[in-house]
Amino acid sequence: MWAKTITGNFANVIHGLNANHLTDQVIQRSKRMILDTLGVGLLGTSTEVCHKVTQYSKIYSSDISSTIWGHLDFRLPPLYAAFVNGVAVHSMDFDDTWHPATHPSGAVLPAVIALSEAFPQKKKISGLDLLLAFNVGIEVQGRLLRFSSEARNIPKRFHPPTVVGTMGSAAACAKLLALDQLKCKNALAIAASYAGAPLANAATQTKPLHVGNAAKHGLEAACLASQGLQGNKQILDMESGIGAFYTDYNPQALPTLHSYPWLLDQQDVAIKRFPAHLGTHWVADAASSVRRKLVESSDNFLPLDKIEKVILKVPEVKYVNRPSPTSEHEARHSFQFVACSALLDGSVSVQSFTSENIHRPALRELLGKTQLEHPPDNTPSFESLYCEVSVTLRDGNLISDRCDTFYGHWRKPLKKDDFEKKFQSNASSVLPAEATEGILETVYNLEKVEDCSVLSRFLSGQSARVLSEKLCFL
Repeated sequence: MWAKTITGNFANVIHGLNANHLTDQVIQRSKRMILDTLGVGLLGTSTEVCHKVTQYSKIYSSDISSTIWGHLDFRLPPLYAAFVNGVAVHSMDFDDTWHPATHPSGAVLPAVIALSEAFPQKKKISGLDLLLAFNVGIEVQGRLLRFSSEARNIPKRFHPPTVVGTMGSAAACAKLLALDQLKCKNALAIAASYAGAPLANAATQTKPLHVGNAAKHGLEAACLASQGLQGNKQILDMESGIGAFYTDYNPQALPTLHSYPWLLDQQDVAIKRFPAHLGTHWVADAASSVRRKLVESSDNFLPLDKIEKVILKVPEVKYVNRPSPTSEHEARHSFQFVACSALLDGSVSVQSFTSENIHRPALRELLGKTQLEHPPDNTPSFESLYCEVSVTLRDGNLISDRCDTFYGHWRKPLKKDDFEKKFQSNASSVLPAEATEGILETVYNLEKVEDCSVLSRFLSGQSARVLSEKLCFL
């Protein structure tokens, strides 16, 4: 019987979706999301914020433990493994971004991997189980975001992963736990009471905690629901439920399970080439193009002393308007910093955000010449925004270029070689080469993997030789 409430409808779909519903494109896209998330999470384990939350989480212990990515020497209880690994994923703002705006994978993947390790040994979680749960978590986020028109724009008040990511994590974990419809409802209700965090903490060390908490709290909500804890059975139906976060909340029933249409089939994610707010990626491509024009006649050297001013035409996004960033987190949320880095260096990379590069005199000089303009047609949406970079020289010449779709956007996805280079560069900064290749092979064959615990072993850094006997495909 089809549910009479939106919450009941969601619970039925979460419970009812199975591996046969997954399409080839959903499987391929979600495997790319998983691999990218693991790579940026591994790289993120080296950040200061990740070190701090790891040290904090060591105070917790349990008979059941899960892998901390990049660490052979210690493990944590599943809730805190999900938390630490989620923080690592978002610690550099290098994780994927979807439309409507959110970071979908980081809130879900750390939770389902940590949970998969908590099952008894006799209950093996397959790669297909993991893929299905992951996609349920992604799907729930996308559907909730489509209940509000304002969610389609870059956020202004709260960080979306703290709301829809928490709900998606709860749905994914409920699926992996095989909860019935009533407990799925309760998992969503409990998760909603963990939801929300203000955007004021963007560009600080606290923002990565948003994704770590979404992963942890979603897992916790599903575990509490599995124990029979109850919440409001209409949490998705009410203005005082998830509707509390949106002024134009308009919930709709999900499609029927027959030939279920996954949102990931219709809308791919953006995969970032460098670790910064997605809006800055349009700026980087436009500024890099302007630089190529500027250095054509100057032996590949930017004529900094000849630049009068730099104008960036971007949408009005207040928390990415930072004229003089002083930390890596502020620099990752600065149109101006990314534009000036691309003009000086020709591209933007992980190294662009080191303290040395942030504070170099040439960049500071160029920042002082940079201004933002907000054309009325440049709407703050990752689907439609553009960036135009114009450099006025002291001799009056004007050099400009415009980016409507950057490389890595869902309309211009990374080629397989570039995608794999990103993963390998990120993962190999933490893991030995054999473990990095083991993750790559495992994720690419995930739907055939009998026991996905092999993935966690690779994530800890165990050698592929040690695991060769355990990596078995169906």
